[in-house]
Amino acid sequence: MDDVRTWIVPGRVNLIGEHLDYNGGPVLPMAIDKHLTVKARRRDDDRIAVWSSLGAKVEFGTTVAPDEIDGWAALVAGVAWALADEGHDVPGADLVIESELPTGAGLSSSAATACGVTMALADLAGLELDRHQVARIARRAETDYLGAPVGVMDQLAVVHDGANLIDTVTLDVTPVPVAWDGLSLVVIDTGAAHSVAAGEYAGRHAECVAAAERLGLDDLAQAGLDSIYRFDETDPLRRRVRHVVTETTRVRGAVRAIGAADWNQFGTILTSSHESLRDDFEVSCGELDVAVEASLDGGALGARMTGAGFGGSAIALAPTAQLLGLREKVVSAFDRHGWNPPTLFTVRPTAGAHLTT
Repeated sequence: MDDVRTWIVPGRVNLIGEHLDYNGGPVLPMAIDKHLTVKARRRDDDRIAVWSSLGAKVEFGTTVAPDEIDGWAALVAGVAWALADEGHDVPGADLVIESELPTGAGLSSSAATACGVTMALADLAGLELDRHQVARIARRAETDYLGAPVGVMDQLAVVHDGANLIDTVTLDVTPVPVAWDGLSLVVIDTGAAHSVAAGEYAGRHAECVAAAERLGLDDLAQAGLDSIYRFDETDPLRRRVRHVVTETTRVRGAVRAIGAADWNQFGTILTSSHESLRDDFEVSCGELDVAVEASLDGGALGARMTGAGFGGSAIALAPTAQLLGLREKVVSAFDRHGWNPPTLFTVRPTAGAHLTT
């Protein structure tokens, strides 16, 4: 009973392919060297107790029902529910979650938590789940228990090593090695509020479903360029389709640029993605736009918002020698707008979720 097992789960940045995961498109996320840990030990009863810096201890039964738990611990309860709903015996457990991932920054702290808890509870139950099974159960905790209409990208991203091209229809995962010598990938946490469960995110999801139905497609990413012109110029769905179609093309171009180590082209693709997310998908915000603009002014080869948007973080690819100047540009720009200073840090590709002890 005193044996404690520890899981490390990274966060992720999505390099390119935003809002394609629920549209059946390709995405290119990367596990990063910012992580959380889930410590777990088995109990003799049928209770799950969880501690976290996000709030006081929460305890509930292993047969927890939907809507029974709310607040920060609902995601943990959702994992227990999803495992039980798929016919697994969920053991009693003590769980401690410690994280260096900023919440609300769009770095997949929710997916990391859900995947870490899934792996921990499965391990205590003696289940052997592969990475795709872990990702699927973790996603159900968000979609079916919390009601957040998320795709499967984030969960697959945090359980796999490094950067990967993910086909969100077949769920094929293809490693894409990144080695930007002399360059650094910077995350700019704007501090602006971010919640994938917010109505605007769900609204974009619903718009994409409506556009696909009008086009007679299962997934909007199947649309061709000519599909854009089947919508009136004043129809918001025209802009949503245009983003999905062009972002799908940008993912393919980004993979080619990485393979050729053409970082100027890769940077151009990043910036083009942000412009599309800002103007066509309309999921950016003032803080994200300023972070991108200031990064480019500070010498970045390219920059864009990453994650669902409506706040959160931007990423910028910049010469390592210019990072100090870039930081000064971004912080000064935020100061001119009267906003709290953003948090900037560099990230590298890292190992996916794994057991350490």
